[in-house]
Order: sequence, then C-alpha cells, then structure tokens
Amino acid sequence: MSETIKAIRTQLETISPDDERLLVWQQDSRVGVQKAIQNWRKSQDRTAKKQTAFVHRFDIERQYWEQGYDNIAGIDEVGRGPLAGPVIAAAVILPHNFNVIDVIDSKQLSAKKRLDLYEKIMTQALAVGIGEVEAATIDDINIYEAARMAMTIAVSKLQLKAEVLLIDAMRLDLDIPQEFLIKGDARSNSIGAASIVAKVTRDRLMTDYGLKYPGYGFERNAGYGTKEHLQAIETKGITPIHRKTFAPIKDMQSSIAKSPRD
Repeated sequence: MSETIKAIRTQLETISPDDERLLVWQQDSRVGVQKAIQNWRKSQDRTAKKQTAFVHRFDIERQYWEQGYDNIAGIDEVGRGPLAGPVIAAAVILPHNFNVIDVIDSKQLSAKKRLDLYEKIMTQALAVGIGEVEAATIDDINIYEAARMAMTIAVSKLQLKAEVLLIDAMRLDLDIPQEFLIKGDARSNSIGAASIVAKVTRDRLMTDYGLKYPGYGFERNAGYGTKEHLQAIETKGITPIHRKTFAPIKDMQSSIAKSPRD
C-alpha cells in the first residue's frame, strides 16, 4: 500500500538530499507527491542560499581569525530614536563554528524570530556584554555620545578580552583594533548577533517600564513617538525615563516655561 501524501510531506520536512526515499517518490505519479517534492526542492534552494549568505557574513571575522585573532567582538546599539528609555548596546564574541544561519540585522526580523535567535546566540556565544545609558545622561551628552558610551560599557563587560572590534557605523576611544562598518549589522554575523541581543534586551526593559509607567504603551512602542505615546505625554506629562532634549518633549517644556503664571 502506498504511503499517504501527508506522510510523505511530513518525511520531507527532515529528509536529506541523498535520501533514497526521494528516488522512490520521484516515480510516484500522484500530483500531490510531485508538488510536495517540488516545494521541498524550493525550500532546499532557499536554505542553500541562506547558508551561503551566512558564510559570506563571516568574511570579515575570518580574515582576523586567519591572522590569529580569536576574540572578535561585534558591537551594535539600539534606541537612538525613541523619546523615552535608555540606549542599549551589546558586544558579542562568536565562536568559529557558530551555526545559527538566520542571524542578521535585527530590523529585518520579527519579534518572535528575534527572541528565538537571542536564545541561540546567548547559548553559543563565547562572550556577551551589555551597555546601558539612561535618558538623563543622553540629555547631558547627546545621543551620539551616549551610544558610544553604551558601546564602550558593553565591551568592558565582555567575559573575554576583545582582540578586535567590529562596529556598526561608530568608532570608540579604546586601545583595541577596530573596524568601522556601514550597515555592519547586515554584513557581519557578529554585529548582527549584537543587534539582536541589544534589541531584545531593550524591548524587555521597555516592557518593564510599561508596567511601571502605564498608559504610554512602552511595551508596544519601545519609547518611540507613536500616536498613543504622544497623546499620553500631552495628558499625563513626561516620566523620569523621557528624554527632555528630544522634540516634541523639548518643545512642550519650552511652551510650559513661557506660559504666563497665575
């Protein structure tokens, strides 16, 4: 008795290209079986392309590995644009055999996918460091310098000493060889991993702030200026985690200061 099409589809989910069952199914005249094999081949092609791209995103790290450097730290930050909350940076050192091929710039991933990859990165990474700079400091030194500070803190918190830094569009005042990469989170697996760790870390923190300061939607907007958030600022005012030097908060405070008093 022939296998059901459903049973064949299930087996195709885990089968390898050299599996002898493929030869048998290719002779099956049922349209459903041939469609399942066709879909399987397309999936194999997508995976192969993804694997090739993943290997390519280790080109920069590989150059340093071949020179004898092992601890290559990818660094990235999140949270430059929000009206509230800290800027968070992550530094991640990956092993040579890191194999999570879906790792890439966190902005290209869904929240669910980021969380799944975060867990895999934290399991496989040789070292991870997190840097956080609060809103008050951002107001004091500006967001660019705050991002640099967060990155520097992240490097200092690595469990291993970084030998080379790969940084997404930033340079740090550290006596460590470093490479400045435009769109580095899409060009380097190490930076991509750092972007995912930083994003998940900040989103979790903003969810906690959503509980502490209800009504602003921090758990949904991560501090960005959504309609819900802006309306809450108008009706409830600002919180201690708001960035007072950012528009429209800065403009609102100026208006309040200039308004006539009783």
